[in-house]
Amino acid sequence: MAQEFQTSRVQAGRPQGVDRRWLSMLIDAMEQAARPEIRDIPCDAAVISAVSAHLAQPASGLAHHGSAYSLRN
Repeated sequence: MAQEFQTSRVQAGRPQGVDRRWLSMLIDAMEQAARPEIRDIPCDAAVISAVSAHLAQPASGLAHHGSAYSLRN
């Protein structure tokens, strides 16, 4: 029964492997950013300010990109 649910959930949701590719790319980017020669490069203050302003905004737009499944059914 559990195997049937898992199979149908994968078929109904996103294509298989999409989340893993995103996570793999995120890990690669974080590893690259952690390299000492990259960390020693100064960052433009305007970029830091723009990123800070973006991160300070509410994450209301993320609701549309969440799971297709809901516990409210």
